[in-house]
Amino acid sequence: MTALPDGAPNGGPVANGDLPARLAEVVEEFGALTEPDRLQLLLEFSRELPDLPARLAADRGRMEPVPECQAPVFLAVEVDGGTVHLFFDAPPESPTTRGFAGVLHQGLDGATVEEVLAVPVDVPHRLGLDRAVSPLRLRGMDGMLARIKRQVRRQSGLS
Repeated sequence: MTALPDGAPNGGPVANGDLPARLAEVVEEFGALTEPDRLQLLLEFSRELPDLPARLAADRGRMEPVPECQAPVFLAVEVDGGTVHLFFDAPPESPTTRGFAGVLHQGLDGATVEEVLAVPVDVPHRLGLDRAVSPLRLRGMDGMLARIKRQVRRQSGLS
């Protein structure tokens, strides 16, 4: 087994004390399940991803593409008074990618700038899906998280 940066075995759950509370809950929920059940949970997150608000649906040019994803995924970040709001456009016919967007939305939407910027880069691996999902798909979630953090830094004047 390959060790992740924090020493957790590839595909296994890890401690989540360094995550915002809602994201930690999501990661713990995945960690409590068997691998097949984790895939089912990911599908649930794909179905729960909110639709775009009308202002973004009408002006998708305001959204950033995530080329690391195998499906056409776009995201937008808004920072309002130190609170981060996330918006994703991911096709329903790509449930894995859409599920990763759903995880990030549920775990980080409403978090503070500081909480989002402190999220470690290994979060996609903490879901315990390393053996069930291809590395290319996990790289897509890595790309989403990197773009979220970059936009938060830029909008907060920290870049």
